[in-house]
Amino acid sequence: MEVRHIQHLYNRIGFGITPKQLDNIKDLSKNQILDILFNSSSEYTPLQIDISFLKNITREDVKNKARRSELMKMSRKKLKEFNHAWLDRLCHPKELLREKMTLFWANHFVCEDKNILFVQQYNNTLRKYALGDFRTFVKAISKEPAMLKYLNNKQNKKSRPNENFARELMELFTLGQGNYSEKDIKESARAFTGYNHRFSGEFILRRRQHDYEEKTFFGKTGNFDGDDIIDIILDQKQCAAFVCQKIYKYFVNETISSSHIEEMTNVFYPNYNIQELMHYLLSSDWFYQKKNIGSKIKSPIELVIGLYQTIPFAFEKPKQELLIQRLLGQILLFPPNVAGWKTGKSWIDSNTIVTRLRLPSVLLNNAEISYSDKGDLKDDASNLSKRRLRRKAFIKTKVDWSTFHKNYPSNNNQDLVHQLIISPINKGTLEFLEGSKQVSKRDFCIQLLSLPEYQLC
Repeated sequence: MEVRHIQHLYNRIGFGITPKQLDNIKDLSKNQILDILFNSSSEYTPLQIDISFLKNITREDVKNKARRSELMKMSRKKLKEFNHAWLDRLCHPKELLREKMTLFWANHFVCEDKNILFVQQYNNTLRKYALGDFRTFVKAISKEPAMLKYLNNKQNKKSRPNENFARELMELFTLGQGNYSEKDIKESARAFTGYNHRFSGEFILRRRQHDYEEKTFFGKTGNFDGDDIIDIILDQKQCAAFVCQKIYKYFVNETISSSHIEEMTNVFYPNYNIQELMHYLLSSDWFYQKKNIGSKIKSPIELVIGLYQTIPFAFEKPKQELLIQRLLGQILLFPPNVAGWKTGKSWIDSNTIVTRLRLPSVLLNNAEISYSDKGDLKDDASNLSKRRLRRKAFIKTKVDWSTFHKNYPSNNNQDLVHQLIISPINKGTLEFLEGSKQVSKRDFCIQLLSLPEYQLC
């Protein structure tokens, strides 16, 4: 496998690869490297924080106004802790592909909740099924308490069906807009009536609220429940095509190739094995085509984790970790809406591009960063709603340059260019870099990470 292709692979299924890591696998074949990737992600390790404060909580505690307020405050604190734990997992992934897939599915099966118990459970459901059976995955998602609350299915009762989940199930999760009728939505909603959960997060079907009468959905008639509806949806090849398009845009290119989607769909349908699909995609020659290398704009999380993989750092103030996410426009656990974050060029605007280009200096060189006290991101996430933000701040980090020098042992600055930048570099930038040969390795690295070309992977 070409070194450039290995770099491309690890940019897409991870957050980059260091020369030290590259040396260990550069003589292996594509199949051998993929075997290592998939074998290392075959296990599932839940991400868990201490939520023991919820132990022995009763309904009476929740009914008590003062106690409920106390619990909500603690849950908000734990959400920030879980945000950090997830970032830390991404920085130190043992199951690399599974963790990258979890990040992908979090922006597919979009959900938000303020109960840390349900958030942790939901996040680990994404992780558990990230490379598994998509059919089982969708059914599990439909029963998650966080999703039942987020899309109002707890209010979906026989006497008054709520269509919110039924609509988004088809529009955003499985089929895409325009591939179902309003009648299909109504009949589907009836099948999901009575879906609810216990106080502990366990799924239950409230039988008195469930509609047991016949429904007609996609031309089929029967006494369908939610699982039956999902089975009928997945019988449509359009479902496989829709999911393949989402995966292609995330892992390959924002510009869709209809022939490649058709190939992927034929692999994915009708068994819906996510691991088989991903293995096919990563094995395909077209995945490594020149037009796909360095063509993707990094998401804010990919950008931050990529910087960390190059030069490890730690925030001295935990709140600033959330502030950086806020400024870049992606706070883990706090999606903007049910459609999730728009990707590609949507990551970049006049505000975020300045922040993104200054980020290496801010995180690695204690540079000053400016920001506004106005924004539409979640106050809960940044805990900044009760006071005005200062217009400028210094982000304080502890930077591990010794690990950087171990992972990037070459003293030739020009070697760093090919190790850190995979997209084409324009002539003017190359001339600038050529004139920086005498700059220290540390400063030269920060210059590279601050280039517009580093925004691509």
